Amino acid sequence: MNAEGQSGNGFDPELIRANIAAVRARIDAASESAGRDPGSVRLLLATKTQPLGPVRVAIEAGETLVAENRVQEVRPKFEALEDLEYERHFIGHLQSNKINALVPYISCLQSLDRISLALKLQKRLEREDEQLDVLLQVNTSREDSKFGLDPAGLADFATEVSKLDRLHVKGLMTIGLFTDDQEKARPSLRQLRELRDEVRELNLEGVEMNELSMGMSGDLEVAIEEGSTIVRVGSAIFGSRETSDSDYWPGSANG
Repeated sequence: MNAEGQSGNGFDPELIRANIAAVRARIDAASESAGRDPGSVRLLLATKTQPLGPVRVAIEAGETLVAENRVQEVRPKFEALEDLEYERHFIGHLQSNKINALVPYISCLQSLDRISLALKLQKRLEREDEQLDVLLQVNTSREDSKFGLDPAGLADFATEVSKLDRLHVKGLMTIGLFTDDQEKARPSLRQLRELRDEVRELNLEGVEMNELSMGMSGDLEVAIEEGSTIVRVGSAIFGSRETSDSDYWPGSANG
């Protein structure tokens, strides 16, 4: 379904609320099928390119975990929605020269994937006497178009990040294989869980592996079956964008 209304840029608040209910029902059904507590899976609103109206409706409906993946969208939306209580994450590729424009507005960066960025974040956080939660992004589908660590380098990377006391590693993030067949995405999602278990065995100080951010509108069921704790959903709630996820995620425009 599409959240756009019949006139111009209008939207239907009731449709957005109905879409949220439908996604929640999918999460509950997938969790129960996997023998999991539905409460162990959080719904994250992926609000990239979405106007303020639909986002406000979704937050007011009780969805308080929100993420952007374009730095230029973060501050305007934060300021326009500052009367609401919600948790702000960033899920896009972050260019190091945009750290200062982003960090004041988020509580978690889900896409940490290189040590140069980690070191610059550490310096910025030291300067402002701040802390930041992070997830380590891994390219488990091994698609050249995607950002993220090579799975083989995750253990070493996690070890290096654990030495940075301003960054608090909470888990891992991946973007599953782009496909219309959920089963084809399963191996890339399953590997993130297996990598999580491997990092846990390292017992790194200050590194938690409680979060697995994986699964979007098209593959959230299999992601939940494979252990996802955060599913990132945009189009199933707000309607289709002009570009698909496979067109939107790669490239410097995400920074």
